[in-house]
Amino acid sequence: MILPIVAYGSPVLRKVCKDINPDYPNLNTLIENMWETMYSSNGVGLAAPQVNHDIRLFVIDSEQIFTNMEEDDEKIDYPDKPGFKGVFINAHIVKLNGNEWSYNEGCLSIPKIREDILRHEEVTLQYVDENFKPHTKTFNGITARVILHEYDHIEGKLFIDYLKPLKKKLLKRKLDDISKGKIKVDYRMTFPK
Repeated sequence: MILPIVAYGSPVLRKVCKDINPDYPNLNTLIENMWETMYSSNGVGLAAPQVNHDIRLFVIDSEQIFTNMEEDDEKIDYPDKPGFKGVFINAHIVKLNGNEWSYNEGCLSIPKIREDILRHEEVTLQYVDENFKPHTKTFNGITARVILHEYDHIEGKLFIDYLKPLKKKLLKRKLDDISKGKIKVDYRMTFPK
């Protein structure tokens, strides 16, 4: 089932999410619905708060970034090519490594706004997968960026929080319009009351 995406301004997007255990109600269904929702809205990652669940869960598929690359981009040597697809439950950062690099990011909860954001080249995470098998794994490149973006969601943080105050001030009207539902997108959204 395709779930509505929670829009900017909704309190759940600012919550620090809680760890869950394997008996979390309907977890497998939620994960299936998150994949379906992410793909139907052309996302490469989706965090549980974006579908109104304040739990430490996100899914990513950076493989599709490489599949859909332009010819010029294919010539660039990306360290994480061909990407990674996976479910992250109870994720916690162990270490950030490498230089920060800029990349243009967007967010399904903040549609039609894209900005260059600095993030570390590499992240090491401890997490469990959908079978609650534990992992400690290091990711780099675009995959690390997608993971860090989604990880921020489970920490109650949004990509616009990295912007300088003046830039945020310039976006205020667009952000207010999003939270009021004054935006047209080709996927279902829910807006703050």
